[in-house]
Amino acid sequence: VSGFTCVAGVRLDQDRAVQSDLVVVSHGIDTYGDFVAAFSEQAGEVIGEMELAVRYYEGRIIAITGTNGKTTTTEIVNAFIRAGGHSCEPCGNYGTPLSEIVLMSDVPEFVSLEVSSFQLETIKIFKPEVSLWMNFAADHMDRYPDLESYRCAKLRIFENQTSQDLGIVRAGENLVGLKPEIVTFSSVDEADYTLEKSLICYGGMPVLDYSASRLRGSHNAENVMAAAAVGSRLEIPFDVMQQALNAYSPPSHRCELIAEVGGVEYVNDSKATNMHALESALTSQSRPIILLAGGKDKGLDYSALPKKIAKYALAVVTFGEINYKLSQIIDSAVKCEVVETLEQAVSVAHRIAPEGTMVLLSPGTSSFDQFSGYEARGEAFVQAVQALPRT
Repeated sequence: VSGFTCVAGVRLDQDRAVQSDLVVVSHGIDTYGDFVAAFSEQAGEVIGEMELAVRYYEGRIIAITGTNGKTTTTEIVNAFIRAGGHSCEPCGNYGTPLSEIVLMSDVPEFVSLEVSSFQLETIKIFKPEVSLWMNFAADHMDRYPDLESYRCAKLRIFENQTSQDLGIVRAGENLVGLKPEIVTFSSVDEADYTLEKSLICYGGMPVLDYSASRLRGSHNAENVMAAAAVGSRLEIPFDVMQQALNAYSPPSHRCELIAEVGGVEYVNDSKATNMHALESALTSQSRPIILLAGGKDKGLDYSALPKKIAKYALAVVTFGEINYKLSQIIDSAVKCEVVETLEQAVSVAHRIAPEGTMVLLSPGTSSFDQFSGYEARGEAFVQAVQALPRT
């Protein structure tokens, strides 16, 4: 490209010699690693892709973060805003990068922006009109030195907000000193938005019928509550949000029913890449569970898992890089079988699952030991289930 110097195949010693006005870091690269540090030595400024795009986006930002539930909430927020008559695009850590939204010929009035801790590491002026904090649990311990570092990265979503902005947070998350106005939600604790049987209530009054949607589980009900708080902020009527909720189809790989074979349900929750997501999947099901868990060893703490397993699962089949390590933790609580691949895990589960139970793929860790991502892992599960004998 004319006017630019392209540097390829560089080494760390060469990186330090590169002079630049601006370094834009992909959030997939460790912000605190040697590679970024070397390029930063002679850089005027170091930011991430999202921060760069924010400087050119003139619309209104609804930002969603959390260890789990970000993508579903991002989609529901988008559906509610569009139903309210506004233009909106879901983007960020989910789907289209914000930098591509900025380049659209018809830039939307709103973005429903999924934001990861990695993206928040490099913000400077990023300031959402509304920030959503869905939940927090241990994750990405292969990137962060400790849990508090991970939490601090996520908390930056509120960093530049003022009292004129809104923070929507899950009750009981112990967030103090936040500057924006706060609205709370919870399916279990006292909050502004609560769940009473199948009804989502605001201030104790029913506003949405959760049972009319295609979503299931109290964790998804909380996603709807948070999105409803956004809609209320934008003065979108609850009946309009209800229509959008009824029409909403949840994304794949999130407690997705694939098939029923021989009276056994097979559910794909491949998106469960950490302990909190796995626990949410376990506690939100109505059938006894044969759990398929495993994948890449992310250095997570699984010490609390046996108690949950004993309460909700009949048996566990572990697979992937962490298979033996996980089985040693779980084996004291419930019967556990160890295999190498996901396909083998499905075969074993098919053999041991009694009629009336559920085979639940909820791995509890990432997929990068054997797959390119949780989507590929989920598709492999679907194919394995479809190949099961029906007699």
